[in-house]
Amino acid sequence: MTHTTGLKNSGTKAGARRHHWRRDLVELAAIFTAVAVADSIANTIAHGPDGPVLLIASAVALAATAGFHTWWARRHSHAPPPPPTASDTADPAPATDTSPAADELRETALWRMRTTVQDEPGSLAALCTVLARLHVDILTLQTHPLGDGTVDELLLRSPAELQARDLSREVAAIGARDTWLERADAHDLVDAPTRVLGLATRTALDAAELPLALRQLLGRCTIHSLPATTLTGRPSGQGAPVEGVLEGTVMRLGDPSGGAITVERPYLPFTPTEFARARALVELDARLGPRVPRSQDVLTLPEGNAITVRRAGPDDIEAALAMHERCSERTLNLRYHGPVGDADRYLSHLLSPRYGRTLAVQTASGRLVALGHLLWDGDETEVALLVEDAWQRRGIGSELLTRLVAMAEEADCGSVYAVTQASNTGMVAAMRGLELPLDYQIEEGTLVVTARLSAQQAPVRPAVPLHEATPYGQQADRSRPGPQN
Repeated sequence: MTHTTGLKNSGTKAGARRHHWRRDLVELAAIFTAVAVADSIANTIAHGPDGPVLLIASAVALAATAGFHTWWARRHSHAPPPPPTASDTADPAPATDTSPAADELRETALWRMRTTVQDEPGSLAALCTVLARLHVDILTLQTHPLGDGTVDELLLRSPAELQARDLSREVAAIGARDTWLERADAHDLVDAPTRVLGLATRTALDAAELPLALRQLLGRCTIHSLPATTLTGRPSGQGAPVEGVLEGTVMRLGDPSGGAITVERPYLPFTPTEFARARALVELDARLGPRVPRSQDVLTLPEGNAITVRRAGPDDIEAALAMHERCSERTLNLRYHGPVGDADRYLSHLLSPRYGRTLAVQTASGRLVALGHLLWDGDETEVALLVEDAWQRRGIGSELLTRLVAMAEEADCGSVYAVTQASNTGMVAAMRGLELPLDYQIEEGTLVVTARLSAQQAPVRPAVPLHEATPYGQQADRSRPGPQN
């Protein structure tokens, strides 16, 4: 078959060459004939009485004709199109416009999709074919190899009218399984390497970013930091795993400060690729050690006193203990909801960047007079304030709360809550001053005020609160008295 094709090609090329030379000979003969005729005419005219005049007149006429032809061609090439006729506007059968311009004008929606396909040739092509038939555009694609298949993670742009159940049904028809869909936004357009590098940079600058980085890396999940010892110094039984454990929807990592970090994502199992990325972030945090940004803002109170608002960390424990000594028993009781003597033991937890962020207010002399805490509590975020008695009613608490809420919004938290007593009018007034939608829950004298940071997301709160006064994410009834974070 190959030999015959070569012979045919050779014959065709030879025929083309013979035809080429024959055409050239004809053209040369025509040129010589035209030159001979022109020479004869020119000699006849030139030897006549008015020969030069006739030659000049002929040249002028040819030039005028060429100029008119050029003007006419340019005018009609830029003329507007003629009006459509009745036959042109008739549309007996409207067709769907699938041109790229029509796709840009169509209203679209962004989706994040994960699905598991068989690890065999053609499986990804079948998935792409289904998406193309539904007019779905694949913006990004990541693959996570597994032992019995491949997890494909895609960022999709689909027509707005396409429903999630229809997309899942079409994908399942080609044999894909464990399909998961979630609405996405413009932030998800960043590719995976860029996102991981950005999260690593944030973690390197601030130790408090590690839980947030893990959450943004792994999607919607719950993160608990469990210490190796309790507040009393006894082993908690939460030893750090040596190499980490991956158990379906649960991931366990060694906490650099001791203990373990547990990540739970009940709607989607973790993949080895995600585990490797999460462990790399934790190892980066461990190598860099404790670190807190040292940026600070100097503010002037209404009475003229200057204060400094800055991030606080474990190095501020002694100054915080000294502030506890200057606070009244009532102030400490309103803040910690339990025995005053237990308040000091919680400072190491509250000031640790592993469990949240803390803002400190200090005077011009360097004395610590107020603390504001933003604490990661699983899927929720808690805010708490403590202002020394002599510095209350000066707007310090409201200033701290506003900054803490801004931090929570930056961390993509849907809501923040404050646990206090119904008699703590200062904290209630500060929460109202945020001018955000508030929800109130009162149980046995304990007031939980929740501020919704996003109008699109209602606060997620169980009927019985799941965070006791004890730190480190240990779950218990929040309504029971005891020191609160």
